[in-house]
Amino acid sequence: MKLLVVAVGQRVPDWAKSAWEDYAKRFPPELKVELKAVKTEPRGSRTLESLYAAERQRVEAAIPKGTHVVALDERGTALGTQQLAQRLKGWQLQGGDVALVIGGPDGLDPQFKQAAHERIRLSDLTLPHAMVRVLLVEQLYRAWSINAGHPYHRE
Repeated sequence: MKLLVVAVGQRVPDWAKSAWEDYAKRFPPELKVELKAVKTEPRGSRTLESLYAAERQRVEAAIPKGTHVVALDERGTALGTQQLAQRLKGWQLQGGDVALVIGGPDGLDPQFKQAAHERIRLSDLTLPHAMVRVLLVEQLYRAWSINAGHPYHRE
Protein backbone atom coordinates (compact mmCIF):
# COMPACT_ATOMS: atom_id res chain seq x y z
CA MET A 1 0.00 0.00 0.00
CA LYS A 2 1.10 3.54 -0.65
CA LEU A 3 0.17 6.69 1.23
CA LEU A 4 0.38 9.56 -1.22
CA VAL A 5 0.41 13.04 0.28
CA VAL A 6 -0.59 15.58 -2.34
CA ALA A 7 0.21 19.10 -1.18
CA VAL A 8 -0.52 22.36 -2.98
CA GLY A 9 2.66 24.42 -2.78
CA GLN A 10 6.15 23.57 -3.91
CA ARG A 11 8.32 25.81 -1.77
CA VAL A 12 8.86 24.77 1.82
CA PRO A 13 11.68 25.61 4.23
CA ASP A 14 14.64 23.26 4.54
CA TRP A 15 13.60 22.21 8.05
CA ALA A 16 10.26 20.95 6.69
CA LYS A 17 11.94 19.01 3.87
CA SER A 18 14.38 17.48 6.32
CA ALA A 19 11.64 16.53 8.79
CA TRP A 20 9.49 15.04 6.01
CA GLU A 21 12.40 12.94 4.74
CA ASP A 22 13.26 11.77 8.26
CA TYR A 23 9.77 10.42 8.91
CA ALA A 24 9.15 9.12 5.39
CA LYS A 25 12.24 6.87 5.50
CA ARG A 26 11.01 5.24 8.74
CA PHE A 27 8.03 3.54 7.10
CA PRO A 28 8.34 -0.18 6.30
CA PRO A 29 8.55 -1.41 2.68
CA GLU A 30 4.91 -2.56 2.73
CA LEU A 31 3.70 0.97 3.57
CA LYS A 32 5.39 3.51 1.34
CA VAL A 33 4.84 7.24 1.84
CA GLU A 34 5.27 9.60 -1.08
CA LEU A 35 4.91 13.37 -1.39
CA LYS A 36 3.66 15.03 -4.56
CA ALA A 37 3.82 18.81 -4.39
CA VAL A 38 1.69 20.63 -6.95
CA LYS A 39 2.02 24.22 -8.04
CA THR A 40 0.09 26.92 -6.22
CA GLU A 41 -1.90 29.08 -8.63
CA PRO A 42 -0.57 32.67 -8.63
CA ARG A 43 -2.99 34.82 -6.63
CA GLY A 44 -2.90 38.16 -8.52
CA SER A 45 -6.34 39.47 -9.39
CA ARG A 46 -7.94 36.08 -10.04
CA THR A 47 -11.21 35.03 -8.49
CA LEU A 48 -11.24 32.46 -5.73
CA GLU A 49 -13.26 30.13 -7.94
CA SER A 50 -10.65 30.25 -10.71
CA LEU A 51 -7.85 29.63 -8.19
CA TYR A 52 -9.71 26.64 -6.79
CA ALA A 53 -10.36 25.27 -10.27
CA ALA A 54 -6.71 25.52 -11.35
CA GLU A 55 -5.38 23.93 -8.17
CA ARG A 56 -8.07 21.24 -8.19
CA GLN A 57 -7.05 20.25 -11.73
CA ARG A 58 -3.42 19.87 -10.63
CA VAL A 59 -4.37 17.90 -7.51
CA GLU A 60 -6.64 15.54 -9.44
CA ALA A 61 -3.91 14.97 -12.05
CA ALA A 62 -1.52 13.93 -9.25
CA ILE A 63 -3.87 11.27 -7.87
CA PRO A 64 -3.95 7.93 -9.70
CA LYS A 65 -7.37 6.57 -10.64
CA GLY A 66 -8.93 4.28 -8.06
CA THR A 67 -7.08 5.88 -5.13
CA HIS A 68 -9.00 6.46 -1.89
CA VAL A 69 -9.02 10.25 -1.41
CA VAL A 70 -8.83 11.88 2.02
CA ALA A 71 -9.09 15.68 2.05
CA LEU A 72 -7.55 17.58 4.93
CA ASP A 73 -10.21 20.08 5.89
CA GLU A 74 -10.60 22.36 8.89
CA ARG A 75 -14.23 21.20 9.11
CA GLY A 76 -13.42 17.52 8.65
CA THR A 77 -13.68 14.78 11.23
CA ALA A 78 -11.38 15.29 14.19
CA LEU A 79 -9.33 12.18 14.90
CA GLY A 80 -7.21 11.33 17.91
CA THR A 81 -4.02 9.36 17.42
CA GLN A 82 -5.64 6.02 18.23
CA GLN A 83 -8.50 6.80 15.84
CA LEU A 84 -6.04 7.63 13.07
CA ALA A 85 -4.30 4.31 13.73
CA GLN A 86 -7.65 2.52 13.32
CA ARG A 87 -8.35 4.48 10.14
CA LEU A 88 -4.91 3.53 8.77
CA LYS A 89 -5.59 -0.13 9.58
CA GLY A 90 -8.88 0.12 7.68
CA TRP A 91 -7.19 1.68 4.67
CA GLN A 92 -4.62 -1.11 4.67
CA LEU A 93 -7.36 -3.73 4.80
CA GLN A 94 -9.05 -2.09 1.78
CA GLY A 95 -5.90 -2.92 -0.13
CA GLY A 96 -5.62 0.15 -2.34
CA ASP A 97 -3.56 3.30 -2.17
CA VAL A 98 -4.66 6.37 -0.22
CA ALA A 99 -4.11 10.02 -1.16
CA LEU A 100 -4.18 12.58 1.64
CA VAL A 101 -4.62 16.05 0.15
CA ILE A 102 -3.39 19.31 1.68
CA GLY A 103 -4.82 22.47 0.11
CA GLY A 104 -3.13 25.71 -0.80
CA PRO A 105 -3.30 29.12 0.89
CA ASP A 106 -7.07 29.27 0.42
CA GLY A 107 -7.68 25.61 1.18
CA LEU A 108 -9.21 23.05 -1.16
CA ASP A 109 -11.94 23.53 -3.71
CA PRO A 110 -15.30 22.93 -1.95
CA GLN A 111 -16.42 20.52 -4.70
CA PHE A 112 -13.18 18.55 -4.35
CA LYS A 113 -13.70 18.25 -0.59
CA GLN A 114 -17.29 17.13 -1.15
CA ALA A 115 -16.19 14.48 -3.67
CA ALA A 116 -13.43 13.11 -1.40
CA HIS A 117 -14.10 9.76 0.23
CA GLU A 118 -13.21 11.23 3.62
CA ARG A 119 -12.48 14.59 5.21
CA ILE A 120 -10.31 14.81 8.30
CA ARG A 121 -8.71 17.63 10.23
CA LEU A 122 -5.39 17.59 12.00
CA SER A 123 -6.03 20.42 14.42
CA ASP A 124 -8.40 23.17 15.42
CA LEU A 125 -5.45 25.52 14.97
CA THR A 126 -4.54 27.20 11.69
CA LEU A 127 -1.16 25.80 10.72
CA PRO A 128 1.41 26.82 8.07
CA HIS A 129 1.46 24.44 5.11
CA ALA A 130 5.02 23.27 5.77
CA MET A 131 4.02 22.39 9.34
CA VAL A 132 0.97 20.47 8.12
CA ARG A 133 3.15 18.26 5.92
CA VAL A 134 5.43 17.44 8.83
CA LEU A 135 2.59 16.96 11.31
CA LEU A 136 0.75 14.68 8.89
CA VAL A 137 3.71 12.42 8.09
CA GLU A 138 4.61 12.20 11.79
CA GLN A 139 1.05 11.24 12.73
CA LEU A 140 0.88 8.66 9.96
CA TYR A 141 4.14 7.17 11.23
CA ARG A 142 2.81 7.21 14.78
CA ALA A 143 -0.40 5.49 13.61
CA TRP A 144 1.67 2.81 11.85
CA SER A 145 3.81 2.36 14.97
CA ILE A 146 0.70 1.80 17.13
CA ASN A 147 -0.65 -0.81 14.72
CA ALA A 148 2.74 -2.53 14.49
CA GLY A 149 3.29 -2.62 18.25
CA HIS A 150 6.39 -0.47 17.78
CA PRO A 151 7.46 1.45 20.93
CA TYR A 152 7.46 4.90 19.24
CA HIS A 153 4.05 5.84 20.65
CA ARG A 154 3.52 5.99 24.39
CA GLU A 155 0.29 6.55 26.26
